[in-house]
Amino acid sequence: MRWVALGVDYEMAGKDHIDGVVQSSRIARILGARPPEGFNYELFLDENGEKISKTKGNGVTIDQWLTYAPETSLSFYIYREPKKAKQLSFGIIPKAVDEYQQFLAAYPAQEWDKRLGNPVHHVHAGKVPPARMPLSFALLLNLVGVASTDDKDLLWAFVKRYAPEASPETHPELDALIGHAVVYFRDFVKGSLKRRAPTYEEAGALRELDRRLAGLAEDASAEDYQNEVYEVGKARFGKDNLRDWFRTLYETLLGTAQGPRMGSFIALYGLDNSRKLIAEALELQPASAE
Repeated sequence: MRWVALGVDYEMAGKDHIDGVVQSSRIARILGARPPEGFNYELFLDENGEKISKTKGNGVTIDQWLTYAPETSLSFYIYREPKKAKQLSFGIIPKAVDEYQQFLAAYPAQEWDKRLGNPVHHVHAGKVPPARMPLSFALLLNLVGVASTDDKDLLWAFVKRYAPEASPETHPELDALIGHAVVYFRDFVKGSLKRRAPTYEEAGALRELDRRLAGLAEDASAEDYQNEVYEVGKARFGKDNLRDWFRTLYETLLGTAQGPRMGSFIALYGLDNSRKLIAEALELQPASAE
């Protein structure tokens, strides 16, 4: 009835409303009207794979999302892959923020057919802004964790070491993202961080990494740091087991199961500060560890 009375010509509906759309279309035709063109999108699920329900309160509201991330990341997440069921929980917010930035950075070099398939083209109605984010949200969360501070001025001091051209005035979007990272870390990450002691084998690898880092300058590039990380990993763990080496770094230095590209993290946090993290991890091991 509403379709006919208001002349609705297009309407989207969730997968769970398909039967209702079919019946409503029949009623519209009986009344002599044409049913609107439609689109059925998949459901949003919570972290347990259950349907989002207002009654259960197991979803994420718009206001909640915007507390922890920019509006563009929400638009990107909602728009992308509507035919695929997606998890809608607080845990996916950092990934959504970084994926938006990745698609934004890829846009200028794409052919037009690829651009039209890029979600950011539609999020920004074809007027896509340049990608100007020098750090990922995940990297900022790691920085907040190891720096143990919610002081934005102090965090900016680290950021300027990594991206000297950036400032709150020139990069307001980065300034806002730092604020989001502080709040997200406080509410969802802080209580879960726990650095573990390295094994004897891992302690030896950490000592080797520290020796290699000591030979680099404080202003070495992220790529220089990353090369040393790779070399230690290949020598100590083998080329096919680098994942174990990275997990060791994340768990012993950052207190997380997953983490950033370590070269980028060292460049951001600083060479001396990063070596202090290694020293703190080694203090948890007996001096006899090799």
